[in-house]
Amino acid sequence: MFDKIHPIFAYIRYFLSKVDRHSLQAPYAYKAYEGLKEFSKNKRSPALEYKRRKLLSNPTEITIQDHGTGSLHLKTPLRKISAITRHSSSKPKFSLLYQYFCSLTPAQVVVELGTCVGVTTSYLAQSAKGEVYTFEGAVELADVAKTTFSEFTNIHLVLGRIQETLPGVLREISTVDFALIDAHHDYQATIQFWETLLPSLKKSSIVAIGDIHRSRDMENAWKELKAHDAVSMSMDFYECGILFFTAGIKKQHYTLHY
Repeated sequence: MFDKIHPIFAYIRYFLSKVDRHSLQAPYAYKAYEGLKEFSKNKRSPALEYKRRKLLSNPTEITIQDHGTGSLHLKTPLRKISAITRHSSSKPKFSLLYQYFCSLTPAQVVVELGTCVGVTTSYLAQSAKGEVYTFEGAVELADVAKTTFSEFTNIHLVLGRIQETLPGVLREISTVDFALIDAHHDYQATIQFWETLLPSLKKSSIVAIGDIHRSRDMENAWKELKAHDAVSMSMDFYECGILFFTAGIKKQHYTLHY
């Protein structure tokens, strides 16, 4: 029960602490935030949202192997694609948010941990100037995602437990420009993914963490990550957090409306 009500209290705390653009004293933060608002207005993708609508109306049932904490709403292994899309996939505005922050990096190598139905993967592929490596542990869900992003030639789906598959891929690609950690949703896995990715990150990289207020566990992970010595700036949008590594800016954290 507490897992379900925790986000409510977390949102109240977020709402009371969020600031507007006038509080962004750092020029880099102000420019990034203003750019996000402009991007979200003008870069919508009717083609990808059409695919999302089809997924939302798909009653097909598939079997999901949960390797992390699982869904707050879907408790049985047999789940409808429509329900997975509704409850486990990023909403359109956050698919755009991830796409925007990806576009602020060189975007030659993009990593997504947690493919889900593949809609956000497709958004990332639109921004990527190079390759997108997306990691998924549920076999039948990966098959759904493959159909979703079938026209993108720059997406590489890596199937299997992320703890086992990520290190090998990182050895091959060496550097990561943008990473989205949106899998498992618990403290231990999130920190492990971060520590695995960290040697591949550089000053121009950006990392997004999904569901940072989903549980006390995830909030503890978020607090630890935004305080990390390598992080120069962080932004909390409630549904996710964004970590920057830009050199030469004063370490700062912002809680922002989106």
